[in-house]
Amino acid sequence: MKDILVVGKLKEGKFEKFMGFMQSEEGINERKKIADVTKTLGTVSPDKSVIMFKIVVHDEGALNSFLDGSNPVSKPIFDEVMVSYEIFELKKV
Repeated sequence: MKDILVVGKLKEGKFEKFMGFMQSEEGINERKKIADVTKTLGTVSPDKSVIMFKIVVHDEGALNSFLDGSNPVSKPIFDEVMVSYEIFELKKV
């Protein structure tokens, strides 16, 4: 398990659509394949154009698929709402 920070830039006005998917049964089921959803911490910028999630990942391949458009469940929504994303591995010091 790794601590990962995902920072995503959203298209204008798409925050609610993004969060609707992430909190839906379908979105939660996909997220469970990637990480421990009970340990996820999230935040959003004041203008709702940038989201950040700290997640505890158990399948990095599934994470990449979820974000890059190769996951058939997340692809339609991410094509509609995401501009870009970055992934950072976190290490305690």
